[in-house]
Amino acid sequence: MQGNGTGRRTLLQAGAGLGLAATVPAQARAQTAPARGGDPLRIGVMTDLSGPFAGAGSVPLFQGAEVAIELFNQRGGVDGRPVAAVSADSQSKADVAINEAERLLGQERLEVVTGIYSSAHAVPLSGRFEAQKKMMWITSAIATAVLKDKGFRYVFRPTVHSDQYAEGTVSVVAEQARAKLGMDPEKVKLAVIYEDGPYGTGVSSAIEANAKARSMPVVLKEAYSSTTPDLSTLVTKLRRERPDIVYQVGYNPDITLFLRQARSGGLRFRMLFGHGAGWSQIDKLWDTFGKDIEYFCNADPAATQMLDWAKLRPGVGDLAKTFVERFSAKHQLRDLPPHASMGFNNTWIFLEHVLKPAVRKTGGMTADALREAALEVDIPVGGTIQGYGVKFEPPGSSMAGQNARSLCVVMQFENAKSHVIWPAALGREPVMPLPAGNPYALRS
Repeated sequence: MQGNGTGRRTLLQAGAGLGLAATVPAQARAQTAPARGGDPLRIGVMTDLSGPFAGAGSVPLFQGAEVAIELFNQRGGVDGRPVAAVSADSQSKADVAINEAERLLGQERLEVVTGIYSSAHAVPLSGRFEAQKKMMWITSAIATAVLKDKGFRYVFRPTVHSDQYAEGTVSVVAEQARAKLGMDPEKVKLAVIYEDGPYGTGVSSAIEANAKARSMPVVLKEAYSSTTPDLSTLVTKLRRERPDIVYQVGYNPDITLFLRQARSGGLRFRMLFGHGAGWSQIDKLWDTFGKDIEYFCNADPAATQMLDWAKLRPGVGDLAKTFVERFSAKHQLRDLPPHASMGFNNTWIFLEHVLKPAVRKTGGMTADALREAALEVDIPVGGTIQGYGVKFEPPGSSMAGQNARSLCVVMQFENAKSHVIWPAALGREPVMPLPAGNPYALRS
């Protein structure tokens, strides 16, 4: 269904009933469980527990996965066999990610590795997993390029892909331009700035394509390195173009740098939209910028606490409540970031709907058994704690291995929390443009 507008609209309509309303050791560590009921079922969990990606969502991704594995084991694992997670820290470096993957598959002799925060890691890793015929279960890395036209058989992604982020953030502006901005969509000037890895490149290209389809002008589209020490030249270019809307795709250090230099440089706009990663870490952003980011927007899969749990499938709301209570007890945050829900949800999908049936059917957990079980997963919309369903695109599809029922939302920051504003049927009415008192608000 990727790239299919009709299929996408059908999914959104199906989802309308959902009623959307740390510290971790820097080095890799093994989480083990007692071997009651049989030998432990060993899986890899690879995220970035150090480096810039750690603060951009990878740590809560790992923490969410921890809660999922703990809960799964407490509920009996697979007929008494617990899951033992062998974790690895890819340190926000692609070469380390590759080395750690080789260790997990080679020395540890694992059949599956879950996690993978960064698309810059997922792109080179996916080919290696495919060549070795081992399963790679992506819980975060969202670049469409990871799967598109690759024909992979052992790489699966239950979460969203980057084209969906762009569809959301461009749609909000197109749908609200007349009512909120007093402008025809074709008159709204857009600017796109992005980190130059697969994540930023994928989202920015999709933004440009979505804007072009709606005849909305992109007055500036420019990449930068996520490790750049200076974005003042980019701020100057933005000031010259005077965009109404700024779309930014980045991690945490570059977001912080941009916002600081944008304010000191006098950049003004009607609204800013982030796209996951660092933009989903509302606690960190609020600690740094406070009310300055009030009403900024962001696209990502919904954090589960944004949902009306009563409107999820039977039992899913109870699971969501248990997750939030357990996570909140371990990690004190104002607002659970989407990556926490992503880590739990996408790990739970694997444990409950892939690992369990594969082991029950075959007695083991070979990558081939896991792959066959993954292709059988058929969870309806509303069947997971993030509201979406799960059905993977089959072999032969241009997006083989991608969850065709994944759902991205657009949220808005208010009082240090995030609230869904798109799709319109699922959220509250957005505040747009930025209020006059906001230091970034465009002045006529």
